[in-house]
Amino acid sequence: MTLVKVYVTYKKSILDPQGEAIKKAVHGMGHTIIQNVRMGKYFELTVSDNAQNIDAEINEVCDQLLANPNMESYRYEVMEENK
Repeated sequence: MTLVKVYVTYKKSILDPQGEAIKKAVHGMGHTIIQNVRMGKYFELTVSDNAQNIDAEINEVCDQLLANPNMESYRYEVMEENK
């Protein structure tokens, strides 16, 4: 089996109200060196060993289900097989 880690975040041009709220809380705690916080989603997908084109499959799943391509961008990492 192959593990794929998917990270989804708002595009830079999209306001992230949760990130702003977290940044305000962090500043309230006295951690003023933090300049920006962006909230995101994380997914772990396990892919079968007989998968032919992992990249095409993962891109399709991300585009159609995991991310809103109008507002979010994603990246993923294909990890080594776990045996």
